[in-house]
Amino acid sequence: MNLFEKENIIKVYFKKIKNSILNINKIDVFFILLLVLLIIGPFVFKFFSKPNIENKNAYLFISPRFEEFFGKEITEKLLNEFEEQNPDLPVRIFNPFDVKGPSAEGREPDILIFDDEDYNAYAANGSLAKFTVNASDHLAIPLVSFMNMLFYNIEILTAAGMDRPPKTREEFLACVRTVSNQHDEPFSNVTGAALSLSADDKQALSRDIFSWILASGYDFWHEGNTPVLITRDVTGDLSFLSGLYRESILAPGTFYTTGKQRLEEFANRKIAMMIGSTRDIPYLREKMGDDAFGVTNIPNSGSLGRYNINLSGIYAGINRNCENPEQAKDFIVFLAGQSPFLSETLKAVPGVISDVIPGNYFKDDPFYSKARDIFEASSVVQGFTGKPGAQKYENIFMEEIRVFFEGNQTSLETINAIQRRWDRVIP
Repeated sequence: MNLFEKENIIKVYFKKIKNSILNINKIDVFFILLLVLLIIGPFVFKFFSKPNIENKNAYLFISPRFEEFFGKEITEKLLNEFEEQNPDLPVRIFNPFDVKGPSAEGREPDILIFDDEDYNAYAANGSLAKFTVNASDHLAIPLVSFMNMLFYNIEILTAAGMDRPPKTREEFLACVRTVSNQHDEPFSNVTGAALSLSADDKQALSRDIFSWILASGYDFWHEGNTPVLITRDVTGDLSFLSGLYRESILAPGTFYTTGKQRLEEFANRKIAMMIGSTRDIPYLREKMGDDAFGVTNIPNSGSLGRYNINLSGIYAGINRNCENPEQAKDFIVFLAGQSPFLSETLKAVPGVISDVIPGNYFKDDPFYSKARDIFEASSVVQGFTGKPGAQKYENIFMEEIRVFFEGNQTSLETINAIQRRWDRVIP
């Protein structure tokens, strides 16, 4: 065999080796690709099998305020529970940055979650779509409910010579005078009571004015769909409140301070008594401790009328621009069914109005059981929240009450002025 033949044999040999290596590499690449597909396959499938968020009909969107009111953990729990029951109707917290594609422009939450501060504004600008549940029409359904009560500082009232909170307005006035007119400990830098009627506080009238009027048994809507002020019933209530203001025994800044600011002042022991919502009880217990304050009913005028209250709450409604209102209604009905759970989450009183047997959080708790007892002994009447023209009616009342407090107008003149203007309102 000559050298040339040997060289050819060597070339053929190396060519076979090279081909073998290439074949091995191809097999390795095949198995590597197969392994990668096995790993990422489920994720790819899940991605493409999920509803496309660019399709605006793929999701129902709920207002972020739901998470604000009830917390992230509760929100996720309820959304997951609803989706398990309705796999074709997922609900997501609305975030405009998550919505893309041609449907994103102008997109809003389908389901609106709000409290009384926003209810009247939504109703006034037509943001809420009417829907029917159990043959009744609704603009919104309350998920949890609260009531107003008198909050009092136990230490300050004891120092003022009271072994219990005031039951009458005479006792209330005497206590306020004692606290506000003294400057020695424990009364230094403390006022007996406060009103917070800032225009920035949408609950101001309901809490600090209307609560006193209702406590004497009054009902603004006793004649139907227009609010009415009857002179003989309301004159004394307004005179009592204006007397507190004009005597300068209230905390300063009545028309410039919000309820939240007053709550902080009460928590810091700067105010002996104030009207607050049962919604505030958990915060005050954490801030002050259980032995520092108490809650009771609002002293009435001594009339024979039954103690009345109106309720505030957290509500769910359907956006008028929602393209799937029936599906949105299904979710609201689901949320309404969760009201006992949501009420227990917030320790809401009365929580669910229709519950014959209240939640466990009422049992053996001095605050919630006391509040529940007052609720059960009271009559619930309609406030202004959600009523047609509510913002107009309340604005008129606030304007006239300020003229009354700061000027020479009498309570009778004030009532007549309010009623005249109310009668001209077109809801």
